[in-house]
Amino acid sequence: MILMSFLSVVLSVSLIVNTSFEYIVEAQKTTGISVMTLVSFNDGNLSSSSISADQPIENKTISYYANSTGYLVYPLLNQTNLEGKLPAIVLIHENKGLNDYIKESANLLASNGYVVLAADLFNGEVTTDQNRSRELTAAIRENRDIAIDNLRSAVTYLQSLDNVNPTKIASLGWCFGGQQSLQLALDSKDNPLAATVIYYGRLTNDTQSLSAITWPILGIFGEKDQSISVDSVNQFEKALNETGITNEIYIYPNVGHAFANPSNENYAPSETADAWKKH
Repeated sequence: MILMSFLSVVLSVSLIVNTSFEYIVEAQKTTGISVMTLVSFNDGNLSSSSISADQPIENKTISYYANSTGYLVYPLLNQTNLEGKLPAIVLIHENKGLNDYIKESANLLASNGYVVLAADLFNGEVTTDQNRSRELTAAIRENRDIAIDNLRSAVTYLQSLDNVNPTKIASLGWCFGGQQSLQLALDSKDNPLAATVIYYGRLTNDTQSLSAITWPILGIFGEKDQSISVDSVNQFEKALNETGITNEIYIYPNVGHAFANPSNENYAPSETADAWKKH
């Protein structure tokens, strides 16, 4: 099953449009992402010219939690010709912060019919220094409640928007963000999500904790990942099954950690394209 299809199926909404907006409905049925779109990265940033823009998008910087600002992007639709609301995604960055790569990933999702809020857990700081990355992520893990409050606020912000279906909000994160995507799920029992997507983030096999999740989970991992072992992924999948949580877990052979990030030495273009397009 393809990633966009996973989200489209789980977050599907009814769009009623006139003839001039028929392409909007079609964009909900397909990924709109070609292999070339995903393998044409250069320096770790998606090129805006490489994005297959099925729908025109609009973006803005918004305040959604304390002093944190996020990147909000959404399809630019003629609301007079549209009834119904769109599904939404809380996008969670890696250990480098809310950089251009994350923003362009948000653009890509928005061009396929989603309202996307890329959250910021680093208070505006972006870094490529590994030592600083470790400091920033350690601070988050030591202040778990602040991070969860931040992401919950992102969900609440999306729920408040006129163009969002408040019952169709998912989370998606890579690496550090993948762990936070799962953590948000574990702490959202009182305000359920519609889906959780995890790219090679730290996991848990605690069935009691996982029992708080009542929605589908999609997990993307690499066989050669030395940070997130295959054994831990298998235990996670087993725990999900034991808890009765609908899930799709994929382990790509012969690729390492962060294989979907073009700036990473483990970058695997074909597997990245497949993870976004189909499996």
